[in-house]
Amino acid sequence: MLLYIHGFNSSPFSDKGIVTAQYIASHYPKLSFFQPQLPATPKAAMEMLIEIVEEQVAKGESLHFIGSSLGGYFASYLVENYGGKAVLINPAVKPFELFDEFLGEQYNPYTDEQYQVLPVHKQEVARYNTQVILNPDRFFVLLQSGDEVLDYKQAVHKYHYCQMLVEAGGDHSFIGYKQQLDRICQFLFLDK
Repeated sequence: MLLYIHGFNSSPFSDKGIVTAQYIASHYPKLSFFQPQLPATPKAAMEMLIEIVEEQVAKGESLHFIGSSLGGYFASYLVENYGGKAVLINPAVKPFELFDEFLGEQYNPYTDEQYQVLPVHKQEVARYNTQVILNPDRFFVLLQSGDEVLDYKQAVHKYHYCQMLVEAGGDHSFIGYKQQLDRICQFLFLDK
């Protein structure tokens, strides 16, 4: 099973989401691939993700994740609590510290949804914090120093024992992501 987890105000229909779905369909056509549109609130989003993961665990499926930005934060929690392996793309490390600047009305351009970010959502997202990565061999972290949304150095610090690729420049979307998909899938699906 591969679960692609998009970021804040994003969607499976982002450029990374589309490229990932096309790659998996052509290279791993028999793989159970999940790419849900997450609800806007952290609690509802994580409940959806946990339901997918627990259903797959009950079927005996091995767990694999690709998480982008806030999706990387969620993927870290899932791997540390349920097992499996994850590739994190410019992951959020402490999103609860950034929530104050997003309070109020938000708009998701992919879903055309308008919604409110409330103070309670800050506490919701903080519940899923993995302060220490206990299983660094389960993570491959891709970072670009030009990320204009998140400080990539926070991820370097948190995931310092994990396999990591840090590229100079780039941006939050991770420029050149498509060219990394072979390497991403080698990490996720090839046993060492």
